[in-house]
Amino acid sequence: MTVYKGYMKIMKRNLGMVFLYIVIFVGFTMLFQKLAGGDAARGYQARSVRIAFIDEDKGSLAQGLKAYLEQFHEVTVMKQDKARLQEALFYRDVEYIVWIPEDFFENCIVGEESLSVTQVPGSYTAFYVDQQISSYLNDARVCHAAGFTQEETAESLKQLKPAEVEVLDNGRASGETSTYGYYFQYIPYLFLSVVCYGMGYVISAFHKGDLPKRMCACAVSGRRQNMEGLLAAATFGICLWVLSIAGAFFWYREILSERGGMGYFLLNTLLMMLVALTISYLVGMFVHGKNSANVLNGIVTVLSMGMCFLCGVYVPLELMNRSVKTVSQFLPVYWYEVVNDYIVEFGNVTGEAKQAVLQGLGMQLAFVAGLVCLTLAISKWKRGHFSS
Repeated sequence: MTVYKGYMKIMKRNLGMVFLYIVIFVGFTMLFQKLAGGDAARGYQARSVRIAFIDEDKGSLAQGLKAYLEQFHEVTVMKQDKARLQEALFYRDVEYIVWIPEDFFENCIVGEESLSVTQVPGSYTAFYVDQQISSYLNDARVCHAAGFTQEETAESLKQLKPAEVEVLDNGRASGETSTYGYYFQYIPYLFLSVVCYGMGYVISAFHKGDLPKRMCACAVSGRRQNMEGLLAAATFGICLWVLSIAGAFFWYREILSERGGMGYFLLNTLLMMLVALTISYLVGMFVHGKNSANVLNGIVTVLSMGMCFLCGVYVPLELMNRSVKTVSQFLPVYWYEVVNDYIVEFGNVTGEAKQAVLQGLGMQLAFVAGLVCLTLAISKWKRGHFSS
């Protein structure tokens, strides 16, 4: 186990740097997922708009419209002063101006004339207020058509209440925002970054100077050297994987205990770790020389950020373009995210969902096998190159 001990010795020297990256990436991952998870349930809140309300009618129906809008927005009663209103609109003190003319009931309800409004140009919130005012006026016209007077119409419309909407997490079994799902969603970035940085430095150290030639001349076979190197990488990876799973249980122990599919979570993250390990081993073989640290930083940044952007770590797969997802299927992180989405969505996966999960796990395993074979082939080629 000489090669294995050598790997572990170099790794021990860089342990401080490795733990620094772990702390940084875990911290940012947790912060990112908590912000996203916290906003998920609040993302569908109605927008409150600052409205200037000019009432020249003073009737009961105009007051009813004002009270109706106050349920949703910040309504300020103002006088008909064009200069002051333009100034308030320019400085965004108000975003929407409603002008109630005299004989409001006769003109806008009986005569069905349009209500005069002014809004900030290009403001999407104006459509929201337009819809609410239009809804109120249509209800008033229905009451008038039924024979209601202005006072009776206003009194009837006072009973209108905002619809109570309960936002459910799309397709989730619990109907709640699955914050633990964000944690597992961002794990590939953690694994790829930390493992490729950490193992990259270690593996590249074995490809500097005359060390490759000396290893070719030693009594340990090339296959055994590769196997011991992979074993050292696995030791590092398993430790990081255990820390990540321990963090998940620490923050989400109660939720994970109630939800099903924990075995699939463990297997999915373990396969993702194996993918990161094989990639780091392959990258480390090509990084050597005086500027190896800078080269490694560049390669790891492109690999980790690129795959995370393309494969659904930062942007959910359901929001990505079909052509982008077609390309992403040739990357292992895509299949990790597919499996993660199914587990978060269904908990205990069965039927077609289970088949999709097994397919995603199988694809990751195929990537691991392919990367290991590629690493062994390149290592053998480089050893023959050095020996010649």
